[in-house]
Amino acid sequence: MIGRYTRPRMGRIWSEEHKLETWLRVELAVCEAWAEQGAIPQEAMAKLRAATFDAERAAAYEREMHHDFNAFLRSVADSIGDYSRYVHLGLTSYDAEDTALALKLVETSELLATDIDALIEVLAALAVEHKDTLMMGRTHGIHAEPTTFGLKLALWLDEMRRNRLRLDQAREMIAVGKISGAVGTHATVPLSIEEATCRRLGLGVAPVSTQIVQRDRHAQFVTTLAIIAASLEKFATEVRHLQRTEVLEVEEPFAAGQTGSSAMPHKRNPEKAERVAGLARVVRGYAVTALEDVALWHERDLTNSAPERIIIPDACILVDYMLDQLTNIMRGLQVYPENMRQNIELTQGLVFSQRVLIALMDKGLARHEAYELVQRNAMRAWRERQPFLDLLCEDAEVMLHLSRDELACLFDYGYYTKYVDETFKRVGLA
Repeated sequence: MIGRYTRPRMGRIWSEEHKLETWLRVELAVCEAWAEQGAIPQEAMAKLRAATFDAERAAAYEREMHHDFNAFLRSVADSIGDYSRYVHLGLTSYDAEDTALALKLVETSELLATDIDALIEVLAALAVEHKDTLMMGRTHGIHAEPTTFGLKLALWLDEMRRNRLRLDQAREMIAVGKISGAVGTHATVPLSIEEATCRRLGLGVAPVSTQIVQRDRHAQFVTTLAIIAASLEKFATEVRHLQRTEVLEVEEPFAAGQTGSSAMPHKRNPEKAERVAGLARVVRGYAVTALEDVALWHERDLTNSAPERIIIPDACILVDYMLDQLTNIMRGLQVYPENMRQNIELTQGLVFSQRVLIALMDKGLARHEAYELVQRNAMRAWRERQPFLDLLCEDAEVMLHLSRDELACLFDYGYYTKYVDETFKRVGLA
């Protein structure tokens, strides 16, 4: 596991201790199901319910046995003696392991849902605060037309709501157990035991299985985490762009005593946003591995096992950490509306070029004719750093169709924000 990025609650879910606790929880749920059918005497259940394990002893057994689950069962047997014959009755290892994994993924989903909700709350508050904060909209990294910072944040909010829905769907897909024996035929453990066990654990039942729960379910879960990570990278990348010295429209939090460079004391780098963007690449790689784990030989092979011991815990740990980091970035984000306004005006009014184009066409010019008139003045304004409106008013061909007053009326930033309120209503931020 990636220790540096492990937050305590998520780390607990994926700890070795909790893994063994969850295995024991499943095994005891199976025992309860057998007892209900009379296969295990009630007097034995009192002993079985008191079963424990010793993690260190289990690890020592594993070094000898080269099988982690058999080592676990041996450790449990140490605590209950002869009653251990009732534990793991009719089961294969992955009856317990896959069912326990489902329990841990449900726990993980609940924690990640809380993380997403926290980010959504921060984004909503910031979006409302900056609903009317005018800034430059950019396409291809180039000034396009004005937008508002609040509208940008509302877009992120809407995306995180979709990610919350995706997580809920992935949780539902993964929240199933299987207690079906060595190849899934139920020959040694009836369907009724599987159903009773999963019901006791709060899980659904995989309708049909092999030795394992099918890995398309796990692939959906990990790819969902990768999509969430991709969204976080998208937001972080925008913060990085907007924090560049030449732009400086926003800035991630910079604490007292923090440093940005060992060589240059002036540096205030977007290092947290860069960390989020970089870790997203790791999670995407895990998604590829999860997809490759879907295809196994016949009723089961081990090619999924070793990768999953890395990719599933680490993907969960990383996304938990990334959500927390991005939430903290947005909660402490420094926003500079004055710089946003100055950047809009850098291009001397070129942002109004489409309005001039449409106005000329409304006067009867063909599109290509109007486009040529606007573009030649726009390129000159760009080269000579002269006000676009002044150049248009000096162009005799333009003035044949539009007066100076008509042109001046087109240079109104409010034109670009007239539907912001309605958009906010769409996303429930009115």
